[in-house]
Formats: sequence, C-alpha cells, structure tokens
Amino acid sequence: MASFATEELFITTEAQRTLLAEVRRLAARCAARAEAHDRAASFPHANFAELRTLGLPALCVPEAYGGRGGGVLDMVLTQVELARGDGATALCLGWHQSLIGKVAETQSWPEAVFAALCRDSVARGALINSIASEEATGSPSRGGAPGTTATPLPDGSWRLDGRKLYSTGAPTLDYFLVLASIAGGGRGWFLVPKGMPGLRIEETWDTMGMRASGSHDTVYTDVRLPAAAFVESAVASKAAGNNRSGGAGWNLHVPATYIGVARAAADFAIDYARRRQPNSLQQPIVTLPQVQATLGEMEQTLLVALTTLYAWARAWDAAGPEERGRLAPGVGGVKSHVTNAALRVVDLAMRVVGAAGLWRKHPLERYYRDVRAGLHHPPMDDAAFAALARAAAEEEFSAGERQ
Repeated sequence: MASFATEELFITTEAQRTLLAEVRRLAARCAARAEAHDRAASFPHANFAELRTLGLPALCVPEAYGGRGGGVLDMVLTQVELARGDGATALCLGWHQSLIGKVAETQSWPEAVFAALCRDSVARGALINSIASEEATGSPSRGGAPGTTATPLPDGSWRLDGRKLYSTGAPTLDYFLVLASIAGGGRGWFLVPKGMPGLRIEETWDTMGMRASGSHDTVYTDVRLPAAAFVESAVASKAAGNNRSGGAGWNLHVPATYIGVARAAADFAIDYARRRQPNSLQQPIVTLPQVQATLGEMEQTLLVALTTLYAWARAWDAAGPEERGRLAPGVGGVKSHVTNAALRVVDLAMRVVGAAGLWRKHPLERYYRDVRAGLHHPPMDDAAFAALARAAAEEEFSAGERQ
C-alpha cells in the first residue's frame, strides 16, 4: 500500500477490518481484469460473481432481514477499496448499496416489498439500481419531468413505457427502480424485475471513461407491472421523521468511488517514481525535489479528501433524523470537494509519470479517463454550492431570530 492509509483512523471494529481485507483481495483480482474490459467496453461478470460470493450485496441490508446492517461509513470504506481495483465495478455496486441503505433509513417503501428485496440480496446477491436519466431531461436532479410514463390500468396494475439512459450495471442487475411520470399527474418509482416482458437492454454504452460499467440504455415497452410495483412517490414530503434528510448521506458512495480511483493512480505514480531511473540520473526520480513536491501535494490532497469523506460518513451514522436533516446539504459539498480532489490527484500522478502515463499498457491513462466521470453525477458543483449557500443563509436567519 503506497498512499497514506487514512481509513485506519476510522476503522472501529474488527468486522470492518476483516471486510476491508476481503475487499482488498477482491479488488486486486478485479484490477487484473480491468484493462481487458476497459478496452472492449465489456462487462466484468466475473467480478460480480465474486462479490456476490463474498456477500457484498448484503452489506447495507438491515440485520432484521439477514444482512450485515452496515452504515454509510462501512459503505464508503468498501467503495474506496474496491475502486482501487476497478472503478467501474465499484460504481455499479455503490448504486445498489446506496439505494438499499437509503430506503432502510427513510422507510419510504412498503415494508413487505423492501423486505423481499433485502432477503433476495442476502440469499443470492440480488442487485438493484435506480434508473432515472433520460435524453430529453438529462439528470432528474435538475427538475425535468420524465418522459417515461406509468399508466394505471383498471385492475390496479400498471403499464410502463419509455427509455432510460445510464442504467449502470444493467447486464447484472436483478431489479430496475424506474422513475416515471404517472398518467393523470405526479411521478413515482416503479420496481421492475429483470426478465419482465417488454424490458430490454440496448448496449449503447461506448464512452471515454467507466467503459466497463455497463451503463446502457434500458427500454420499457408495454411492461405490465402489479400494483405493488409502485413503491414510492417521487414528490413525497421530507418534512419530518426518518425521511427529513432523504437519506442523502448514502450518496457518498459516488465520491468514495472516484477518490478510490485516485488512490490507485497515486499508488501507481509512487511506485513508478521509485522504479524510474533514466540514464541521466544516479538515482530514481523519487529522489528529485520537484517530484517529491508533486508527490507530497498528491498525498496531501488525498489525505484531506479522504478524511473529509470518512468523517462525514461517520457523522451521518451517528446522527439522528433531525441532525441528518441539517447534515444533508453538506453531502453535496463533500461530493464536490472529494470528486474534484480526485481529479487533482490523478492530474498530479500524470505529472509525476510524464508521457508514459498516456500509454495504454499502464493503468494510469484509464484512471485519468475514469475519474472524470465523477463530475457528471448529481449534485453537480453549482447545485452543491447553491444548496450550501441556502443552508448557510437559513441558519444565519434562524440565528438572528433567536437573538
């Protein structure tokens, strides 16, 4: 391990230590397969077979349903380590973990439906992702109404029609949680098991980064769903109780994934600097003051970003519902800070390695491409800053009224 082991400051249980040791071994095996899948934009099914064998889909499933009952800190520790091996695999798993954790916290689904999903994740490693983005609307976080429609039928069932982008992990998902406009008004989330007639995956994913994430389009044509498939209104109030924060802390899997990619880049750069010795030098380039300065900035950036990420995750786990409502705006700020730090770390690693970092035989060029996808997950920087500004202004106003 090259970079400073910041996680050691936050591990509090032997269960966490054992889990991370297992994930590190899995990450090393994922790393060995990553280049081939990146080149072919193919999906790493073997990685998911292994993580299912380890029981990772059950990490954040509540203990009441047979899971490990992991919190946000358990999730982000795992995500960082797995992303050091393969960012695409970590991204797919992270969406599952965050959705399970968020619904468990907010209790926003019918209990029987959520219990069945959780038990399936425990029994066979079933995976789920929320499928929301569309070409016309972009990210739903910007407020656009989905073009995908859910039409209620006379017998209480539903008909689902539409097309979604960015269905990350589509080749291995067991459930698709689809955001749709409801005919007659409103929006809602609908649970669609794989294999449903009318559901198909179009293999459209051909991008610069995260090429092995299988984030293909999914198409829904006259998909008939039972009444119970409507699991949550998309405009439900978050004003009180467990739902006040919307479970925002679980979104920290995104920055965890990208700072994990950055740690892999830092590890590579440090190892390269130790080994690289051009014939103009008597010692490896790691001894050069300018290289040491760049490595030092890289490590400092990682240290601050990881400490921020882990500390916010631990604070979320320790907080009650009211406190989480106050912490929620900060989650976007952490996401922005950590993902931008990840980009900076990879850029610094490129400066250390030089032109050799552009060669596809080295993993650094893949890290350089993959880490840039972090900017495009909501909240984007401007939205994160706006939320923090509103929260600060409201706090200032409230403080003034108390005086």
